[in-house]
Amino acid sequence: MNKFILGQEQLTFQDIENILENKLFVELSSDARESIQRCRDYLNKKMEDTTKPVYGVTTGFGSLCNRTISKADLSTLQANLVKSHACSVGDEVEPVIVKLMLLLKAHALSFGYSGVQVKTVQRILDLFNNDVLPVVYDKGSLGASGDLAPLANLFLPLIGEGEVYYKGQKVAAIDVLNEFGWEPIQLMSKEGLALLNGTQFMSANGVWSLLRAERISFRADFLAAISLDAYDGIISPFDEKLHLIRPHLGQLETSQHIRKFLEGSQIIVREKKHVQDPYSFRCVPQVHGATKDTIEYVKSVLFTEINSVTDNPTVFPDDDEVISGGNFHGQPLALAFDFLSIALAELGNISERRTAQLILGNRELPEFLVANPGLNSGFMIPQYAAASLVSQNKMYCHSAASDSIVSSNGQEDHVSMGATAVIKLKKIMDNLDLIFAVEFMNAAQALEFRRPLKSSEMIENYISMFRKEVPFVNDDIVMYKEIQKTVTFLNQIPIVAS
Repeated sequence: MNKFILGQEQLTFQDIENILENKLFVELSSDARESIQRCRDYLNKKMEDTTKPVYGVTTGFGSLCNRTISKADLSTLQANLVKSHACSVGDEVEPVIVKLMLLLKAHALSFGYSGVQVKTVQRILDLFNNDVLPVVYDKGSLGASGDLAPLANLFLPLIGEGEVYYKGQKVAAIDVLNEFGWEPIQLMSKEGLALLNGTQFMSANGVWSLLRAERISFRADFLAAISLDAYDGIISPFDEKLHLIRPHLGQLETSQHIRKFLEGSQIIVREKKHVQDPYSFRCVPQVHGATKDTIEYVKSVLFTEINSVTDNPTVFPDDDEVISGGNFHGQPLALAFDFLSIALAELGNISERRTAQLILGNRELPEFLVANPGLNSGFMIPQYAAASLVSQNKMYCHSAASDSIVSSNGQEDHVSMGATAVIKLKKIMDNLDLIFAVEFMNAAQALEFRRPLKSSEMIENYISMFRKEVPFVNDDIVMYKEIQKTVTFLNQIPIVAS
Protein backbone atom coordinates (compact mmCIF):
# COMPACT_ATOMS: atom_id res chain seq x y z
CA MET A 1 0.00 0.00 0.00
CA ASN A 2 1.34 3.43 -0.96
CA LYS A 3 1.56 5.55 2.17
CA PHE A 4 2.20 9.11 3.21
CA ILE A 5 3.46 9.73 6.73
CA LEU A 6 1.94 12.86 8.24
CA GLY A 7 3.84 14.85 10.84
CA GLN A 8 7.39 14.27 9.66
CA GLU A 9 7.85 17.54 7.80
CA GLN A 10 5.99 20.42 6.23
CA LEU A 11 3.19 19.59 3.82
CA THR A 12 3.86 20.83 0.29
CA PHE A 13 1.51 21.41 -2.63
CA GLN A 14 3.25 18.57 -4.44
CA ASP A 15 2.55 16.32 -1.45
CA ILE A 16 -1.12 17.25 -1.56
CA GLU A 17 -1.43 16.57 -5.29
CA ASN A 18 0.36 13.25 -4.85
CA ILE A 19 -1.85 12.19 -1.93
CA LEU A 20 -5.10 13.08 -3.67
CA GLU A 21 -4.27 11.93 -7.20
CA ASN A 22 -2.73 8.62 -6.13
CA LYS A 23 -5.13 8.03 -3.23
CA LEU A 24 -2.30 7.50 -0.77
CA PHE A 25 -3.01 6.02 2.65
CA VAL A 26 -2.13 8.67 5.24
CA GLU A 27 -0.92 7.78 8.71
CA LEU A 28 0.57 9.67 11.64
CA SER A 29 4.28 9.50 12.28
CA SER A 30 5.41 8.14 15.62
CA ASP A 31 6.80 11.57 16.52
CA ALA A 32 3.43 13.18 15.79
CA ARG A 33 1.65 10.65 17.98
CA GLU A 34 4.07 11.35 20.82
CA SER A 35 3.65 15.13 20.46
CA ILE A 36 -0.15 14.86 20.43
CA GLN A 37 -0.20 12.58 23.47
CA ARG A 38 2.29 14.69 25.42
CA CYS A 39 0.17 17.78 24.87
CA ARG A 40 -3.00 15.94 25.91
CA ASP A 41 -1.33 14.58 29.05
CA TYR A 42 -0.11 18.04 29.96
CA LEU A 43 -3.59 19.54 29.51
CA ASN A 44 -5.16 16.82 31.65
CA LYS A 45 -2.72 17.55 34.46
CA LYS A 46 -3.14 21.30 34.03
CA MET A 47 -6.89 20.99 34.49
CA GLU A 48 -6.39 19.04 37.70
CA ASP A 49 -3.97 21.55 39.17
CA THR A 50 -5.38 24.92 38.14
CA THR A 51 -8.23 26.92 39.60
CA LYS A 52 -8.04 29.66 36.96
CA PRO A 53 -10.54 29.62 34.09
CA VAL A 54 -9.10 28.60 30.73
CA TYR A 55 -10.99 29.85 27.69
CA GLY A 56 -12.84 27.11 25.82
CA VAL A 57 -11.59 24.49 28.24
CA THR A 58 -13.39 25.42 31.44
CA THR A 59 -15.48 28.28 30.04
CA GLY A 60 -18.15 28.85 27.44
CA PHE A 61 -17.32 30.16 23.97
CA GLY A 62 -17.33 33.54 22.28
CA SER A 63 -19.26 36.08 24.35
CA LEU A 64 -19.99 33.25 26.83
CA CYS A 65 -16.32 33.13 27.81
CA ASN A 66 -17.21 34.40 31.29
CA ARG A 67 -19.39 31.37 32.03
CA THR A 68 -17.47 28.74 34.01
CA ILE A 69 -18.19 25.08 33.24
CA SER A 70 -17.93 22.34 35.88
CA LYS A 71 -15.42 19.52 35.37
CA ALA A 72 -18.27 17.02 35.11
CA ASP A 73 -19.64 18.90 32.09
CA LEU A 74 -16.41 19.51 30.15
CA SER A 75 -16.99 16.63 27.72
CA THR A 76 -20.63 17.64 27.19
CA LEU A 77 -19.46 21.21 26.57
CA GLN A 78 -17.26 20.08 23.66
CA ALA A 79 -19.92 17.85 22.10
CA ASN A 80 -22.49 20.64 22.41
CA LEU A 81 -20.06 22.98 20.71
CA VAL A 82 -19.77 20.76 17.65
CA LYS A 83 -23.52 20.21 17.40
CA SER A 84 -24.57 23.81 17.94
CA HIS A 85 -21.99 25.24 15.55
CA ALA A 86 -22.87 22.91 12.65
CA CYS A 87 -24.63 25.68 10.76
CA SER A 88 -22.99 25.61 7.35
CA VAL A 89 -25.56 26.23 4.62
CA GLY A 90 -25.71 26.64 0.86
CA ASP A 91 -24.30 24.17 -1.64
CA GLU A 92 -22.57 20.93 -0.72
CA VAL A 93 -18.80 21.17 -0.75
CA GLU A 94 -17.12 19.03 -3.42
CA PRO A 95 -15.73 15.69 -2.17
CA VAL A 96 -12.15 16.60 -3.04
CA ILE A 97 -12.36 19.74 -0.88
CA VAL A 98 -13.85 17.77 2.02
CA LYS A 99 -10.96 15.29 1.78
CA LEU A 100 -8.50 18.14 1.75
CA MET A 101 -10.15 19.71 4.81
CA LEU A 102 -9.73 16.44 6.69
CA LEU A 103 -6.09 16.16 5.63
CA LEU A 104 -5.21 19.74 6.55
CA LYS A 105 -6.90 19.53 9.96
CA ALA A 106 -5.13 16.27 10.80
CA HIS A 107 -1.85 17.87 9.76
CA ALA A 108 -2.44 20.97 11.91
CA LEU A 109 -3.34 18.84 14.94
CA SER A 110 -0.26 16.65 14.42
CA PHE A 111 2.03 19.47 15.62
CA GLY A 112 0.93 18.77 19.20
CA TYR A 113 -0.20 22.21 20.34
CA SER A 114 -3.96 21.59 20.35
CA GLY A 115 -4.59 19.29 23.30
CA VAL A 116 -6.52 16.65 21.37
CA GLN A 117 -6.50 12.88 21.81
CA VAL A 118 -4.46 10.75 19.45
CA LYS A 119 -7.56 8.72 18.66
CA THR A 120 -9.38 11.88 17.55
CA VAL A 121 -6.74 12.65 14.95
CA GLN A 122 -6.65 9.00 13.94
CA ARG A 123 -10.40 8.99 13.39
CA ILE A 124 -10.05 12.01 11.09
CA LEU A 125 -7.54 10.01 9.07
CA ASP A 126 -9.83 6.97 9.15
CA LEU A 127 -12.50 9.07 7.46
CA PHE A 128 -9.95 10.33 4.93
CA ASN A 129 -8.45 6.94 4.13
CA ASN A 130 -11.80 5.19 3.74
CA ASP A 131 -13.47 7.94 1.70
CA VAL A 132 -16.07 8.52 4.38
CA LEU A 133 -16.75 12.14 3.52
CA PRO A 134 -18.86 14.32 5.83
CA VAL A 135 -21.55 16.49 4.26
CA VAL A 136 -20.40 20.10 4.50
CA TYR A 137 -21.97 23.22 2.98
CA ASP A 138 -20.08 26.13 1.49
CA LYS A 139 -21.62 29.11 3.30
CA GLY A 140 -21.74 30.10 6.94
CA SER A 141 -18.12 30.86 7.80
CA LEU A 142 -17.00 34.36 8.74
CA GLY A 143 -13.36 33.34 8.62
CA ALA A 144 -12.90 34.06 12.36
CA SER A 145 -12.98 32.30 14.75
CA GLY A 146 -11.74 30.30 11.85
CA ASP A 147 -14.25 28.30 9.82
CA LEU A 148 -16.56 27.40 12.70
CA ALA A 149 -19.71 26.37 10.84
CA PRO A 150 -18.24 24.22 8.03
CA LEU A 151 -15.70 22.61 10.36
CA ALA A 152 -18.48 21.74 12.77
CA ASN A 153 -20.33 19.97 9.96
CA LEU A 154 -17.08 18.28 8.98
CA PHE A 155 -16.57 16.80 12.44
CA LEU A 156 -20.12 15.87 13.42
CA PRO A 157 -19.41 12.27 12.34
CA LEU A 158 -16.66 11.99 14.95
CA ILE A 159 -19.35 12.09 17.63
CA GLY A 160 -21.82 10.00 15.65
CA GLU A 161 -23.87 12.90 14.30
CA GLY A 162 -24.49 14.35 10.85
CA GLU A 163 -24.33 12.77 7.43
CA VAL A 164 -21.57 11.40 5.22
CA TYR A 165 -21.10 10.25 1.68
CA TYR A 166 -19.91 6.66 1.57
CA LYS A 167 -19.78 4.45 -1.52
CA GLY A 168 -21.67 7.09 -3.46
CA GLN A 169 -24.58 7.32 -1.03
CA LYS A 170 -25.51 9.99 1.48
CA VAL A 171 -26.18 8.20 4.77
CA ALA A 172 -26.33 8.88 8.50
CA ALA A 173 -22.81 9.04 9.91
CA ILE A 174 -23.66 6.67 12.76
CA ASP A 175 -24.56 3.92 10.30
CA VAL A 176 -21.12 4.08 8.70
CA LEU A 177 -19.42 4.20 12.09
CA ASN A 178 -21.30 1.05 13.02
CA GLU A 179 -20.30 -0.63 9.76
CA PHE A 180 -16.61 -0.03 10.53
CA GLY A 181 -17.01 -0.81 14.21
CA TRP A 182 -15.96 2.70 15.20
CA GLU A 183 -17.26 4.04 18.48
CA PRO A 184 -18.16 7.75 18.48
CA ILE A 185 -15.33 9.82 19.95
CA GLN A 186 -15.92 10.99 23.51
CA LEU A 187 -14.47 14.47 23.21
CA MET A 188 -12.32 15.62 26.10
CA SER A 189 -11.76 19.18 27.29
CA LYS A 190 -10.83 21.63 24.51
CA GLU A 191 -11.16 19.06 21.71
CA GLY A 192 -14.30 20.48 20.16
CA LEU A 193 -12.71 23.89 20.05
CA ALA A 194 -9.54 22.46 18.51
CA LEU A 195 -11.62 20.86 15.76
CA LEU A 196 -13.75 23.92 14.99
CA ASN A 197 -11.25 26.73 15.39
CA GLY A 198 -8.97 26.84 12.39
CA THR A 199 -8.79 27.88 8.75
CA GLN A 200 -9.10 24.50 7.05
CA PHE A 201 -12.20 25.35 4.99
CA MET A 202 -10.52 28.47 3.64
CA SER A 203 -7.20 26.70 3.24
CA ALA A 204 -8.58 23.60 1.51
CA ASN A 205 -10.55 25.66 -0.98
CA GLY A 206 -7.54 27.93 -1.38
CA VAL A 207 -5.07 25.13 -2.10
CA TRP A 208 -7.39 23.56 -4.63
CA SER A 209 -8.02 26.95 -6.23
CA LEU A 210 -4.31 27.71 -6.35
CA LEU A 211 -3.52 24.45 -8.14
CA ARG A 212 -6.29 25.26 -10.59
CA ALA A 213 -5.03 28.85 -10.97
CA GLU A 214 -1.62 27.60 -12.10
CA ARG A 215 -3.26 25.54 -14.84
CA ILE A 216 -5.44 28.48 -15.83
CA SER A 217 -2.42 30.77 -16.08
CA PHE A 218 -0.59 28.36 -18.39
CA ARG A 219 -3.71 27.88 -20.52
CA ALA A 220 -4.15 31.64 -20.84
CA ASP A 221 -0.65 31.92 -22.32
CA PHE A 222 -1.36 29.17 -24.83
CA LEU A 223 -4.63 30.69 -25.97
CA ALA A 224 -3.01 34.11 -26.25
CA ALA A 225 -0.37 32.59 -28.54
CA ILE A 226 -3.04 31.09 -30.80
CA SER A 227 -4.94 34.38 -30.90
CA LEU A 228 -1.75 36.31 -31.66
CA ASP A 229 -1.05 34.12 -34.67
CA ALA A 230 -4.68 34.19 -35.80
CA TYR A 231 -4.60 38.00 -35.60
CA ASP A 232 -1.39 38.08 -37.65
CA GLY A 233 0.34 39.59 -34.66
CA ILE A 234 3.91 40.69 -34.12
CA ILE A 235 6.36 38.57 -32.11
CA SER A 236 8.84 41.33 -31.19
CA PRO A 237 6.98 42.38 -27.98
CA PHE A 238 7.87 38.91 -26.66
CA ASP A 239 11.61 39.25 -27.27
CA GLU A 240 13.54 38.19 -24.18
CA LYS A 241 15.76 41.30 -24.30
CA LEU A 242 12.73 43.48 -23.70
CA HIS A 243 11.75 41.58 -20.58
CA LEU A 244 15.25 41.26 -19.14
CA ILE A 245 15.29 45.04 -18.64
CA ARG A 246 12.03 44.81 -16.66
CA PRO A 247 12.65 41.41 -15.10
CA HIS A 248 9.45 40.58 -13.26
CA LEU A 249 9.58 36.80 -13.12
CA GLY A 250 6.02 36.26 -14.35
CA GLN A 251 6.59 38.58 -17.27
CA LEU A 252 9.74 36.71 -18.27
CA GLU A 253 8.00 33.36 -17.98
CA THR A 254 5.00 34.46 -20.04
CA SER A 255 7.12 35.82 -22.88
CA GLN A 256 9.09 32.58 -22.89
CA HIS A 257 5.87 30.57 -23.12
CA ILE A 258 4.59 32.59 -26.07
CA ARG A 259 7.86 32.20 -27.97
CA LYS A 260 7.86 28.46 -27.30
CA PHE A 261 4.24 27.99 -28.35
CA LEU A 262 4.79 29.86 -31.63
CA GLU A 263 8.12 28.31 -32.54
CA GLY A 264 7.98 27.20 -36.16
CA SER A 265 4.89 29.20 -37.09
CA GLN A 266 4.82 30.40 -40.68
CA ILE A 267 2.39 33.16 -39.78
CA ILE A 268 4.29 34.81 -36.95
CA VAL A 269 7.50 35.22 -38.97
CA ARG A 270 6.00 36.61 -42.15
CA GLU A 271 6.43 40.29 -42.99
CA LYS A 272 3.75 42.46 -41.41
CA LYS A 273 1.97 45.45 -42.89
CA HIS A 274 1.25 46.86 -39.43
CA VAL A 275 3.83 48.08 -36.90
CA GLN A 276 1.98 47.51 -33.62
CA ASP A 277 -0.69 45.30 -32.07
CA PRO A 278 -3.38 46.35 -29.60
CA TYR A 279 -2.46 46.07 -25.94
CA SER A 280 -4.48 42.86 -25.48
CA PHE A 281 -1.85 41.18 -27.67
CA ARG A 282 1.23 43.33 -27.16
CA CYS A 283 1.01 43.45 -23.36
CA VAL A 284 0.30 39.77 -22.71
CA PRO A 285 3.65 39.28 -20.89
CA GLN A 286 2.99 42.21 -18.60
CA VAL A 287 -0.65 41.33 -17.81
CA HIS A 288 -0.39 37.54 -17.66
CA GLY A 289 2.97 37.87 -15.92
CA ALA A 290 1.55 40.00 -13.12
CA THR A 291 -1.05 37.29 -12.53
CA LYS A 292 1.72 34.69 -12.29
CA ASP A 293 3.53 36.81 -9.71
CA THR A 294 0.30 37.07 -7.73
CA ILE A 295 -0.13 33.31 -7.81
CA GLU A 296 3.37 32.91 -6.41
CA TYR A 297 2.62 35.34 -3.59
CA VAL A 298 -0.62 33.56 -2.70
CA LYS A 299 1.21 30.25 -2.80
CA SER A 300 3.66 31.53 -0.17
CA VAL A 301 0.78 32.64 2.08
CA LEU A 302 -1.02 29.32 1.72
CA PHE A 303 2.13 27.30 2.32
CA THR A 304 2.65 29.06 5.62
CA GLU A 305 -1.01 28.67 6.55
CA ILE A 306 -1.35 24.93 5.92
CA ASN A 307 1.76 24.30 7.99
CA SER A 308 0.55 26.35 10.95
CA VAL A 309 -1.44 25.83 14.12
CA THR A 310 -4.66 27.84 13.78
CA ASP A 311 -6.91 26.71 16.62
CA ASN A 312 -7.37 28.45 19.98
CA PRO A 313 -6.36 28.36 22.77
CA THR A 314 -2.92 26.97 22.03
CA VAL A 315 -1.17 24.63 24.45
CA PHE A 316 2.58 24.89 25.05
CA PRO A 317 3.56 21.94 27.28
CA ASP A 318 7.26 22.82 27.36
CA ASP A 319 6.50 26.33 28.59
CA ASP A 320 3.66 25.31 30.93
CA GLU A 321 1.29 27.74 29.20
CA VAL A 322 -2.14 27.72 27.60
CA ILE A 323 -2.45 30.92 25.57
CA SER A 324 -5.66 32.30 24.12
CA GLY A 325 -5.03 34.33 20.99
CA GLY A 326 -6.26 34.77 17.44
CA ASN A 327 -4.40 32.41 15.12
CA PHE A 328 -7.78 31.32 13.76
CA HIS A 329 -8.27 34.72 12.10
CA GLY A 330 -8.28 34.29 8.34
CA GLN A 331 -7.10 37.78 7.37
CA PRO A 332 -3.87 36.59 5.64
CA LEU A 333 -5.95 34.25 3.50
CA ALA A 334 -8.80 36.68 2.87
CA LEU A 335 -6.47 39.36 1.52
CA ALA A 336 -4.59 36.82 -0.57
CA PHE A 337 -7.80 35.43 -2.07
CA ASP A 338 -9.07 38.92 -2.87
CA PHE A 339 -5.73 39.65 -4.56
CA LEU A 340 -5.84 36.42 -6.55
CA SER A 341 -9.43 37.12 -7.59
CA ILE A 342 -8.37 40.42 -9.15
CA ALA A 343 -5.35 38.84 -10.83
CA LEU A 344 -7.30 35.95 -12.36
CA ALA A 345 -10.19 38.15 -13.44
CA GLU A 346 -7.69 40.16 -15.49
CA LEU A 347 -6.88 37.04 -17.51
CA GLY A 348 -10.54 36.96 -18.51
CA ASN A 349 -10.63 40.69 -19.15
CA ILE A 350 -7.74 40.64 -21.61
CA SER A 351 -8.93 37.35 -23.17
CA GLU A 352 -12.30 38.88 -24.05
CA ARG A 353 -10.53 41.87 -25.61
CA ARG A 354 -8.52 39.55 -27.88
CA THR A 355 -11.77 37.83 -28.86
CA ALA A 356 -13.30 41.21 -29.69
CA GLN A 357 -10.30 42.14 -31.86
CA LEU A 358 -10.61 38.90 -33.83
CA ILE A 359 -14.23 39.57 -34.88
CA LEU A 360 -13.82 43.21 -35.96
CA GLY A 361 -13.07 42.35 -39.58
CA ASN A 362 -9.51 43.70 -39.45
CA ARG A 363 -6.28 42.27 -40.85
CA GLU A 364 -7.88 40.33 -43.68
CA LEU A 365 -10.21 38.47 -41.36
CA PRO A 366 -13.93 38.48 -42.22
CA GLU A 367 -16.26 40.28 -39.86
CA PHE A 368 -17.46 37.89 -37.11
CA LEU A 369 -15.17 35.21 -38.61
CA VAL A 370 -17.59 33.81 -41.20
CA ALA A 371 -17.16 33.90 -44.97
CA ASN A 372 -20.63 35.36 -45.54
CA PRO A 373 -21.39 37.83 -42.72
CA GLY A 374 -24.85 39.33 -42.87
CA LEU A 375 -26.63 36.15 -43.72
CA ASN A 376 -24.60 34.62 -40.91
CA SER A 377 -23.93 36.23 -37.53
CA GLY A 378 -21.03 33.87 -37.00
CA PHE A 379 -19.06 34.60 -33.83
CA MET A 380 -20.91 37.79 -32.95
CA ILE A 381 -22.72 36.60 -29.85
CA PRO A 382 -20.13 34.36 -28.17
CA GLN A 383 -18.23 37.61 -27.55
CA TYR A 384 -21.36 38.96 -25.83
CA ALA A 385 -21.37 35.93 -23.56
CA ALA A 386 -17.69 36.40 -22.74
CA ALA A 387 -18.27 40.10 -22.05
CA SER A 388 -21.10 39.30 -19.64
CA LEU A 389 -18.87 36.89 -17.72
CA VAL A 390 -16.05 39.44 -17.58
CA SER A 391 -18.49 41.94 -16.13
CA GLN A 392 -19.69 39.42 -13.55
CA ASN A 393 -16.09 38.70 -12.56
CA LYS A 394 -15.58 42.39 -11.88
CA MET A 395 -18.40 42.14 -9.36
CA TYR A 396 -16.71 39.11 -7.77
CA CYS A 397 -13.53 41.18 -7.42
CA HIS A 398 -15.19 43.28 -4.73
CA SER A 399 -13.09 42.77 -1.62
CA ALA A 400 -14.58 40.32 0.86
CA ALA A 401 -11.90 41.14 3.42
CA SER A 402 -13.04 44.77 3.57
CA ASP A 403 -16.56 43.70 4.57
CA SER A 404 -16.14 42.64 8.21
CA ILE A 405 -19.28 42.19 10.30
CA VAL A 406 -19.78 41.89 14.06
CA SER A 407 -20.68 38.51 15.58
CA SER A 408 -21.00 36.71 18.93
CA ASN A 409 -22.64 39.63 20.69
CA GLY A 410 -19.71 41.92 19.98
CA GLN A 411 -16.95 39.62 21.26
CA GLU A 412 -15.94 38.66 17.73
CA ASP A 413 -16.11 42.18 16.35
CA HIS A 414 -13.76 41.86 13.37
CA VAL A 415 -13.86 38.89 11.03
CA SER A 416 -11.93 38.13 7.86
CA MET A 417 -14.64 36.89 5.48
CA GLY A 418 -11.93 34.66 4.01
CA ALA A 419 -14.41 31.89 3.23
CA THR A 420 -16.50 34.30 1.15
CA ALA A 421 -13.33 35.45 -0.59
CA VAL A 422 -12.36 31.93 -1.67
CA ILE A 423 -15.88 30.94 -2.74
CA LYS A 424 -16.14 33.90 -5.10
CA LEU A 425 -12.60 33.19 -6.32
CA LYS A 426 -13.85 29.79 -7.46
CA LYS A 427 -16.74 31.45 -9.31
CA ILE A 428 -14.26 33.64 -11.17
CA MET A 429 -12.36 30.56 -12.30
CA ASP A 430 -15.57 28.88 -13.45
CA ASN A 431 -16.28 31.95 -15.58
CA LEU A 432 -12.73 31.89 -16.94
CA ASP A 433 -13.33 28.40 -18.32
CA LEU A 434 -16.14 29.84 -20.44
CA ILE A 435 -14.31 33.03 -21.41
CA PHE A 436 -11.30 30.99 -22.52
CA ALA A 437 -13.52 28.61 -24.48
CA VAL A 438 -14.88 31.55 -26.46
CA GLU A 439 -11.40 32.88 -27.18
CA PHE A 440 -10.18 29.47 -28.30
CA MET A 441 -13.16 28.96 -30.61
CA ASN A 442 -12.58 32.38 -32.19
CA ALA A 443 -8.83 31.94 -32.53
CA ALA A 444 -9.15 28.46 -34.05
CA GLN A 445 -11.76 29.78 -36.50
CA ALA A 446 -9.61 32.77 -37.46
CA LEU A 447 -6.55 30.62 -38.14
CA GLU A 448 -8.43 28.89 -40.96
CA PHE A 449 -8.55 32.19 -42.83
CA ARG A 450 -4.73 32.28 -42.81
CA ARG A 451 -4.43 29.13 -44.89
CA PRO A 452 -2.35 27.81 -46.54
CA LEU A 453 0.00 29.28 -43.91
CA LYS A 454 0.31 27.21 -40.76
CA SER A 455 0.88 28.06 -37.15
CA SER A 456 3.40 26.13 -35.03
CA GLU A 457 3.31 22.35 -34.97
CA MET A 458 2.22 22.46 -31.33
CA ILE A 459 -0.74 24.71 -32.05
CA GLU A 460 -1.74 22.91 -35.24
CA ASN A 461 -1.73 19.54 -33.45
CA TYR A 462 -3.87 20.90 -30.67
CA ILE A 463 -6.39 22.43 -33.05
CA SER A 464 -6.48 19.20 -35.03
CA MET A 465 -7.58 17.39 -31.87
CA PHE A 466 -10.09 20.14 -31.16
CA ARG A 467 -11.67 19.80 -34.61
CA LYS A 468 -12.63 16.24 -33.78
CA GLU A 469 -14.94 17.72 -31.14
CA VAL A 470 -15.94 21.13 -32.49
CA PRO A 471 -16.21 21.86 -36.23
CA PHE A 472 -15.13 24.88 -38.25
CA VAL A 473 -18.16 27.12 -38.69
CA ASN A 474 -19.17 27.71 -42.32
CA ASP A 475 -22.76 28.74 -41.66
CA ASP A 476 -24.50 29.59 -38.43
CA ILE A 477 -24.89 26.76 -35.93
CA VAL A 478 -26.25 26.46 -32.39
CA MET A 479 -23.36 27.90 -30.41
CA TYR A 480 -24.00 27.08 -26.76
CA LYS A 481 -23.38 23.38 -27.28
CA GLU A 482 -20.06 24.09 -28.98
CA ILE A 483 -19.00 26.40 -26.15
CA GLN A 484 -19.68 23.63 -23.63
CA LYS A 485 -17.78 21.13 -25.73
CA THR A 486 -14.86 23.54 -25.87
CA VAL A 487 -14.83 23.94 -22.10
CA THR A 488 -14.72 20.16 -21.74
CA PHE A 489 -11.95 19.88 -24.32
CA LEU A 490 -9.77 22.54 -22.67
CA ASN A 491 -10.19 20.94 -19.24
CA GLN A 492 -9.51 17.39 -20.36
CA ILE A 493 -6.86 17.63 -23.08
CA PRO A 494 -3.44 18.71 -21.81
CA ILE A 495 -1.46 21.30 -23.70
CA VAL A 496 1.63 19.41 -24.88
CA ALA A 497 3.90 19.41 -27.91
CA SER A 498 3.72 16.14 -29.86
